[in-house]
Amino acid sequence: MNHESKFYCPDCDDGSDAPHSLNRRAFVRRLSGGAAAALAAGPFSRAIAAAAEAGAKAQPKPAEDLIRELHASLSAEQKAKLVLPWNHQAKEGQLSRLGAYNSAFDGKRIGAEYTKPQQELVRRTLRSILSDDESFERISRNGKWDSSGSFDGCGATLFGDPSGDKEFAWLFTGHHLTLRCDGNSMPGAAFGGPIYYGHRDPGYAASNVYRYQTEQVQAVFDSLDAEQQKRVVSENPGDGQKGITFAKADAPRPGIAYRDLTAGQKAQVEKVMRTLLDPFRREDADEVMEIIKANGGMDQIHLAFTRDGESADDKKVRWHFWRLDGPGFIWNYRVLPHVHCFVNIASEHAAA
Repeated sequence: MNHESKFYCPDCDDGSDAPHSLNRRAFVRRLSGGAAAALAAGPFSRAIAAAAEAGAKAQPKPAEDLIRELHASLSAEQKAKLVLPWNHQAKEGQLSRLGAYNSAFDGKRIGAEYTKPQQELVRRTLRSILSDDESFERISRNGKWDSSGSFDGCGATLFGDPSGDKEFAWLFTGHHLTLRCDGNSMPGAAFGGPIYYGHRDPGYAASNVYRYQTEQVQAVFDSLDAEQQKRVVSENPGDGQKGITFAKADAPRPGIAYRDLTAGQKAQVEKVMRTLLDPFRREDADEVMEIIKANGGMDQIHLAFTRDGESADDKKVRWHFWRLDGPGFIWNYRVLPHVHCFVNIASEHAAA
């Protein structure tokens, strides 16, 4: 049995996952098929199909524009509760703009704080910082949102003022989830600051929406020879916000350097990188790669696998944590007892 209490996850014991819902891409394909059939059904149906096709071709608004639209729709009372200063810091030192959270920020839930039209704006904003509908489905954990229970049970908070050219940041928070968008108010900080995602099912389980990431990482481990595997199984870096604090650029890093891998092994790591970035919109993924290049390139990245020494899991389980660590770069992925992934990426100047 795992020592779950030592992990940062205050409300992981609630709720249960629902069966997998219909993949949204599959839904769109079904809809497209229906529209094609409608073309042969008469003028009225053809008009409906034409409208559907035009809607499908319409480009969604960028997340930043949706955030401005949401901000403009807020009442004075809502702004007092939901819009905080750019450099807001609670007295306890816990609720800051750059935190990674495991529930709705400050307990303010979307369903209780926003009108129905505003809730739709929040949903569209979240979708706009992701690459596609399938990624939205994964982020929602197939519509269950883990212990948040629903989209309404998550939170959406604004920092700063998005109405002009001032600094701002939008945070979407829930159980196993902190995502953000800041319109590049923090140049050199990917995603506008640390992000966090996860799923309450074990990472090796078919029911975990991030199992495909676990499998890609396992392929990296399997590509290493016995001596390399010994080198990369290193000290557990820890889970949660403290585990993604940048070390100094010249500090020793756990595991094995990317530059010491074979060409085939490097290709496998690069494949994982693409897999990890695929859920996010193109500009954010591109910024991650630009930051890696600015900080010295992939040759500066180390990879480490860690087995939790206190765990009583099946001994066939080779690792519980996987970590990419380099100057201004941490992608810390925990697979057991369930998925937690904390990410912090910034240029050396922004990370200083």
